[in-house]
Amino acid sequence: GAGEVAVAKGVRAELARLQAENPDIDITEAFNFVDPVQENFDGSMSLLLEGAVLAVIVVWLFLRDWRATLVSATALPLSILPAFAAMWLMDFTLNVVTLLSLSLVVGILVDDAIVEIENIMRHLRMGKTPYDAAMEAADEIGLAVIATTFTLIAVFLPTAFMSGVAGKFFVQFGWTAAIAVFFSLVVARLLTPMMAAYLLKPPRGGHHEPRWLRRYSGWAARCLRHRFLTMLAAAAFFVGSFALVPLLPTGFVPPDDLSQTQVHLSLAPGATLDESLAIAERARAIVQRNPHVRLVYTAVGGGAAGSDPFMPRGAAEVRKATLTINLTPRAERGGVRKQDVENALREALADLPGVRVKVGLGGSNEKYVLVLASENGAALAEHAREVERELRTLPGIGNVTTTASLVRPEVVVRPDFARAADLGVTAAAIGDTLRIATSGDYEQGLPKFNLSQRQVPIVVKLPPHARSDFALLERLDVPGAHGPVPLGNVATVVVDSGPAEIDRYDRLRNINFEIELNQQPLGEVERQALALPSMQNLPPGVIHTTVGDAEAMNELFTSFGLAMLTGVLCIYIVLVLLFHDFVQPVTILAALVLSVPGAFLALFLTRSALSMPSMIGLIMLMGIATKNSILLIDYVVLARREHGLGRLDALLDACRKRARPIVMTTVAMGAGMLPIALGLGTDPSFRAPMAIVVIGGLITSTFLSLLVIPVVFTYVDDAIEAARRLFRRRRADENENRARAD
Repeated sequence: GAGEVAVAKGVRAELARLQAENPDIDITEAFNFVDPVQENFDGSMSLLLEGAVLAVIVVWLFLRDWRATLVSATALPLSILPAFAAMWLMDFTLNVVTLLSLSLVVGILVDDAIVEIENIMRHLRMGKTPYDAAMEAADEIGLAVIATTFTLIAVFLPTAFMSGVAGKFFVQFGWTAAIAVFFSLVVARLLTPMMAAYLLKPPRGGHHEPRWLRRYSGWAARCLRHRFLTMLAAAAFFVGSFALVPLLPTGFVPPDDLSQTQVHLSLAPGATLDESLAIAERARAIVQRNPHVRLVYTAVGGGAAGSDPFMPRGAAEVRKATLTINLTPRAERGGVRKQDVENALREALADLPGVRVKVGLGGSNEKYVLVLASENGAALAEHAREVERELRTLPGIGNVTTTASLVRPEVVVRPDFARAADLGVTAAAIGDTLRIATSGDYEQGLPKFNLSQRQVPIVVKLPPHARSDFALLERLDVPGAHGPVPLGNVATVVVDSGPAEIDRYDRLRNINFEIELNQQPLGEVERQALALPSMQNLPPGVIHTTVGDAEAMNELFTSFGLAMLTGVLCIYIVLVLLFHDFVQPVTILAALVLSVPGAFLALFLTRSALSMPSMIGLIMLMGIATKNSILLIDYVVLARREHGLGRLDALLDACRKRARPIVMTTVAMGAGMLPIALGLGTDPSFRAPMAIVVIGGLITSTFLSLLVIPVVFTYVDDAIEAARRLFRRRRADENENRARAD
């Protein structure tokens, strides 16, 4: 239950103590898995603070009142601190996922307070006292604030119940975001009006409506006059953005830009330890020449090599070596990504003779694994050679390695069963003789040397060089029915080759192809690989499947599709319960359609992949986009019901009074995510796509919501009125028919 960072500190302190006690021992830390965790933690905290400061600056720029800015800013710490308490109660840790969640919602946490304080300031400008302004403004905006918050919770919470690999990531993500947003609602409804009532002062001087607000009011009126053209333009933009989807690369998790990588060297089967040491030293010298390489740790054969300690490991082989490389920190590389360093190392190591080279940790989004499986081993091996040849023609990829070519020399003993039967020798007797002679007997069959407290087994076997002495092997005595028989009389001993390992998939013999992505999108490489002629025309009995990141990517899209559908249904249910209406919430949900084009356009312009982080951004965008239309439609309903305004006047009044808080919350949210989108601080590979999607969707959603949602409201309102007229007409006809019948 201890944290990684605490364990690392304890280990380093203990090592320092041991070194102090033994000054002749020199201890060098070659690699660890804790530095990336600490780096992510520090970066997340910095991004959290930077986003909070930017959001507060945006509030001040709009309100130009330090008291109102102070009241809004208090929502941030008072929302995050209770979220930390709830995380402690739920046994969550301050990890990459929870800090990512908080850094992404930091702009959202101040939204409710912004909406409340802006409405209170508007009432203050109407000449009311701070207390009356706080009370009346809080009552007026209360339903909209509650609705916006619960729609965000309805979006975040379903992600905590996703299945598959993605679900493991987002259990803590969804709960942390939902809890923080809920506490922001509590602060906005309870504390913000109270602080405003006692801290705010009536504004001095006259209030002038901003120029952009007057211009927007004219645009909104124009859109309401030309409803069909407005809807046609919005539909064209929506369809055009979806045309970009096939052009977007797809992936599972973007490759990281941390300061650790590896080089894996594999010599031909049968290579000796001396040969492996020589080639590993040559590779180390080549790697060390790269200016971004700080330290190289080489492990030949077995031993820890800096790989994932939780991944299953194969048997140690002397023909393999691993170079674990510590790079210079990201901030010192001058914009050079880890993948660029890996490409340079791959090209430099290409000249090594007789060795297979793989560069990279082999983690998320660094390789694509394709599997062929069959019960017919010969047909599988033959077709695998053709697939491997065609895979190497794919443009832009790195090395292609396959288990099909892993054969090694071996001594093969082939019994002559007819001759063995004549002499009474069984195959089991031949096998036991060879096993005991070359490897020793099983432990329970070994003689024991008795000591006072334990027994020492005694193993008797031939020396290692005897395995290559065929004449000696042929003279081994094999027990037979009529006495011992030399092995050479009942079997032949030859040198042949066989598979180094036999892999199985669903009990079928399989061959794996590992393709280094080399910064290519995972989805694009998968599409090109499966379109190869050899993959389109598989022999009978040979099947293909995908494992690893590609399999997880397909699960991801399925899980997120379900989570987004669940989120939309939850939003609709929340809106129906709050507005007591089944039809008008459809107007609010139209904002979802208006937010997607901006997200896809932002991904296209920044050349980002449609991957797990961008999917998170799309889910966040769903809740954020509905916020704008809720604020707008809530005031339209309020103006028509309580102020007696007509539909057009109510819409124009809502556009004028709610545009300011909508733009303020959007800009504050975008400012809170701007450091993440720009890739400032720590490794931005996972965070940046989320922020890019949200900012892109926010821009189009806000702009289109302010212009298109009023038009959608009129169409929905017309449909409601038409349905009412039809219902009244039918009821009148029924009453008339009933009267005639009487």
